[in-house]
Amino acid sequence: MVVTVTSIKLRSVWYFFRLSMFGFKIQKQAKSEKGFIKMKNTGFGYEHFTLTAWQNEADLKRFARSGEHAAAMKHTRELATEVRTYTYSSDTLPDWSNAKKLLKEKAKVLKF
Repeated sequence: MVVTVTSIKLRSVWYFFRLSMFGFKIQKQAKSEKGFIKMKNTGFGYEHFTLTAWQNEADLKRFARSGEHAAAMKHTRELATEVRTYTYSSDTLPDWSNAKKLLKEKAKVLKF
């Protein structure tokens, strides 16, 4: 399977409510997509994390570039100071400690 770990650092804790609105719509989209396996979320304050698992990279890319996910990404610069993403192949999902370590050590980093 293909696993993607993402973190977002919000510009303000008040943006949590907008992030949650986007997150709810994105989760609904993901669950209806071909190849979706699992999604987990965590976070508090300024920093929030998602972990998704997909059957293959094509399914992941199709999801990321369409629907609610694509619409939400247009607001990234407005909501966040930093986004980190790391995608890799694995037979298992990482726990949050390992997922955060992967983001710190291997992620693609976008700063705004």
